[in-house]
Amino acid sequence: MAKQYDVAVIGAGAAGMMCAAVAAQRGKRVMLIDHAEKLAEKIRISGGGRCNFTNINAAPQHFLSENPHFCKSALSRYTAQDFLALVKKYRIAHHEKHRGQLFCDESSEQIIAMLKSECEKGGVNWRMPCKVESVSKVEEGFVVATDHGEIEASSVVIATGGLSIPKIGATDLGYRIATQFGLPLVEPRPGLVPLTFDGPSWAPFVPLAGIALEVEVSTGSGKGKNAKKGHFREDLLFTHRGLSGPAILQISSYWQPGTPIVLNLLPEMDVAEELIAGKTTIKKQLGNVLAGWLPARLVDGLLLANGFAPDARLADMPDAKLRKLGDAINRWAIVPTGSEGYRKAEVTLGGVDTRALSQQTMMAKDVPGLYFIGETVDVTGWLGGYNFQWAWASGFVAGQSV
Repeated sequence: MAKQYDVAVIGAGAAGMMCAAVAAQRGKRVMLIDHAEKLAEKIRISGGGRCNFTNINAAPQHFLSENPHFCKSALSRYTAQDFLALVKKYRIAHHEKHRGQLFCDESSEQIIAMLKSECEKGGVNWRMPCKVESVSKVEEGFVVATDHGEIEASSVVIATGGLSIPKIGATDLGYRIATQFGLPLVEPRPGLVPLTFDGPSWAPFVPLAGIALEVEVSTGSGKGKNAKKGHFREDLLFTHRGLSGPAILQISSYWQPGTPIVLNLLPEMDVAEELIAGKTTIKKQLGNVLAGWLPARLVDGLLLANGFAPDARLADMPDAKLRKLGDAINRWAIVPTGSEGYRKAEVTLGGVDTRALSQQTMMAKDVPGLYFIGETVDVTGWLGGYNFQWAWASGFVAGQSV
């Protein structure tokens, strides 16, 4: 057939624009398609509007996948330093905020403008807003049917993202195309998401909404082949419905429904030992002692939840009860009943099974010319710029290969 384009990229987010720019600057005729009215909305809202565009520590161990070695090739071929060099080339002022997280000093719009400029350098063609209706394989490539007519291309790159944040246009198009062409999916679910708790067990903690503190959080291995262990030390935030903050967002990607998360509210201290040792020297109410270490409202909730009278004196407490309270603070095991779902999730776990893709090119092994990149595939990074780095890296290697 007479090919209009060498490459059609579906999805003009972080991965899609990176892929289109790299391919076009190699001399490929590229069409970039997106259904949204506004370009790269997920970049725009990220990092509080300043775009946490990468993490200088990004490495394979910061990513989750059923096929954990898959991400190594792309991450080694396009590193955080490579993207940072591009940011510096465009003179975008930036800063490191926390544990390698890099943000724009001014606005995420600068990253969007940079990527658009990179696309323009290669002469990328745009169709936006433009809804993709179907993708069909033909003898010499693909036909992408849209509400603006058909597009013929030798290769098609799916960069449609996941299901998180539906209000900015998330869809399951990438998963449907993968299924159509026989690629398996790892079941998608919300990732980097607040966790929720229902019923009387959470009632003592509802009034604590707004309290934040640094904690250690871990989750066990869960059950079955999807079992994963996580451990983080980050800030936790109490909400009316459960727990949020970086600690919870991080652990949510490892948490399996029906299993507990374990919180250490005072990671620097063995609470039981401190309380028992203080029985003979501290003439205070138990709540006042704990309030020297934890927010007073949190102490009230912990005492209530563990059956202690609010005016209980430390000196009167049996060692066994103090050990139980210490465990409740240093090893508080609670089972979430769910999460806030895709509405509040920053990413989607799961997606196109990477065992069906080439790690060198991101192309489907059994469908020559069909590529999947970014959040659409089963590679999910930690909180803190890692998911953008996966978008840049996977987009780059696909752009080099199409």
